[in-house]
Amino acid sequence: MRAGFHDFENEIFHICKLFFEEVEWADRPDGESGDAAAAELLIRAELTEHGSPPQVTAQVRLSLANGEAAAHKQETRPLPGGSEEERRRQRKRTLGAALLQALQEWTGMEQPWGILTGVRPMKLLHNMMMQEPMDVCRQMLRDEYLLSEEKVRLLSDIGELQLKVIPDLFRLDREVSLYIGIPFCPTKCAYCTFPAYDIRGNNGSVEAFLEGLHHEIRRTGEWLKESGLGLTTVYWGGGTPTSIEAGQMDALFETLHASIPGMDRVRELTVEAGRPDTITVDKIQVMKRWKVDRISINPQSFTQATLDTIGRHHTVKETVEKFLLCRELGMNNINMDLILGLPNEGIRELELSLRETERLMPESLTVHTLSFKRASRMTQNRDRYEVAERDEIQDMMRMTTEWTASHGYNPYYMYRQKNILGNQENVGYALPGFESLYNIVMMEERQTIIGLGCGAVSKIIGPDGAIERFPNPKEPSVYNNAYKEYTEKKLQLLDRIT
Repeated sequence: MRAGFHDFENEIFHICKLFFEEVEWADRPDGESGDAAAAELLIRAELTEHGSPPQVTAQVRLSLANGEAAAHKQETRPLPGGSEEERRRQRKRTLGAALLQALQEWTGMEQPWGILTGVRPMKLLHNMMMQEPMDVCRQMLRDEYLLSEEKVRLLSDIGELQLKVIPDLFRLDREVSLYIGIPFCPTKCAYCTFPAYDIRGNNGSVEAFLEGLHHEIRRTGEWLKESGLGLTTVYWGGGTPTSIEAGQMDALFETLHASIPGMDRVRELTVEAGRPDTITVDKIQVMKRWKVDRISINPQSFTQATLDTIGRHHTVKETVEKFLLCRELGMNNINMDLILGLPNEGIRELELSLRETERLMPESLTVHTLSFKRASRMTQNRDRYEVAERDEIQDMMRMTTEWTASHGYNPYYMYRQKNILGNQENVGYALPGFESLYNIVMMEERQTIIGLGCGAVSKIIGPDGAIERFPNPKEPSVYNNAYKEYTEKKLQLLDRIT
């Protein structure tokens, strides 16, 4: 059997994107199978199967448009004896490994994540951990996926910690978690693609939205009572949930506790209070009254010029003041977010952010690397924003890794994004005992998440492990007109998991 470029075009495209900001394919004029041009680079890729027991060999040759040879790599791996889908995955990995090594040789760029281009490397490791001991999993990450030792250690450390934090992580199918989406913010940040609408705007009434959300909560509570499923975590996100008034928050909590079975036994209740300019004494008191376990206050940066550039519309001083206010009023589990690579930021600005974080010492710190998401204002006007180069981003990531370790934080969850600067990752760090359970079960897709509210996406995991996504409307005006219809459709899908 022979296969070439066109059989795995999508996979090869994503590996090439690790090395080149813009990638466009163009078949050669002679139509020769397996040839394609990406800018000035010509790629010849071919797979052959041979031997007994069967093996697959990938040949990748790179040359320049003028015919000059650039690199040649060959990779041979055994073919599994299982299903055709398993054999296809092995062909894909073999070709990806040969191409990655050829591109690394030609460009001089090392890819610490090897051939992994997806969002959830931890999910891959979890599947391995359910079959093999950790030392075997580590070797598979090195040999089959070409991960660097640093990334192998990061994944395995997180995997082991997650099972300590949630010992029944692989057996959560008789419980669900709730995500409550509040789609409003004071302003929308330049990098953001989440449902976030100006709360003073005209894209649907806030009161009408809340009426729909109360309805969703009550109907979901009825379904949970009938299904007999338990509740693991509840997470308020958005937008910024604390954009709504304290009385409106209080009413939602009252409906939650009256409608959702097991709220008094939920393992974790989190509210994103990400924008410091939305935090008030009365909102904190509401959260304390309803026993919120964890909140987020997200500076993103401690450089005022950066906040102004990205449209945060709050001050660094306000971030510190609201953090200390929450502390004073008894909030003892606070997360903070930082974003590496924001416009005009480099090592110096990160050093400032880490110094300020050290003064506050939140219980957890989520370190994001800037990603140019297709729908964000920053991506649509990318030439207006100057961001750090690959090497500097790697140095910044190294700084945060060293800083968190030296201050007692452990990595407990991570994920990656498309178009992320420097081919890096987003990592959640926490002091021992303050890991977010919701972040783990949601990001690793270990259980069904029921999304309520505007822009919330339900991830419904069936008995066979297949995931079906059900998105609520993103726009408040659309949600307000159709929430009853969407609620019933979602509950019908949920019936499949009971």
